[in-house]
Amino acid sequence: QLQLVESGGGSVQAGGSLRLSCAGSGYPSMTAGINGMAWYRQAPGKERELVASITRAMTTKIADSVKGRFTISGDYAKITVDLQMNSLKPEDTGTYYCGMGISIANIEYWGQGTQVTVSS
Repeated sequence: QLQLVESGGGSVQAGGSLRLSCAGSGYPSMTAGINGMAWYRQAPGKERELVASITRAMTTKIADSVKGRFTISGDYAKITVDLQMNSLKPEDTGTYYCGMGISIANIEYWGQGTQVTVSS
């Protein structure tokens, strides 16, 4: 079982910035099989949505709603993935989850979630 621990959530005013971090730990045989890392978010009453992802080949995808404001970075040697969030908007409020798996389409492991609240 891969354990994911997230940090960096909090409350900010609109226009502010936050950086989320996620670290995975587990047996080397398990971490070697991780080829996709991503950040998802879920707002109250809404479905979980993909915010950003990064593959082992360092290919990144950013959701249109956050493009130009959020940046994802990852280190597959350390099994860490960060999400830099700038120019935050109230609609960015939600619980952010780190996910990792054998691919972006197959996220098997999840963090506990970290709350991000953006006030206007």
